[in-house]
Amino acid sequence: MTSRSQWFEEFQRNLSDLIAKSPAGDIERNVKALMAQTFTRLDLVTREELDVQQELLERALQRLTVLEQRLEALETGAGAEQATLPDSSASRKPDAPGPGE
Repeated sequence: MTSRSQWFEEFQRNLSDLIAKSPAGDIERNVKALMAQTFTRLDLVTREELDVQQELLERALQRLTVLEQRLEALETGAGAEQATLPDSSASRKPDAPGPGE
């Protein structure tokens, strides 16, 4: 007498052989081919490709944040410098004629 696991393995092997030789095997192959063709047409990506793109996007967003902070610092620094620089029209004497007068 064979053990249960051997019996199940033999049963599974016989069933797989039966399906492969029957029209069901042809149907399975056709369905797999149709699904593969449909997935190709849908232009799907793998999980690995998606993970790589997400990582690239996160790095780009981090760089963008840093650049925005640097730009803001430069703008506020330039604004502070302009506020402290004397106005060229204020440095003239009120009774002295300006250029082109």
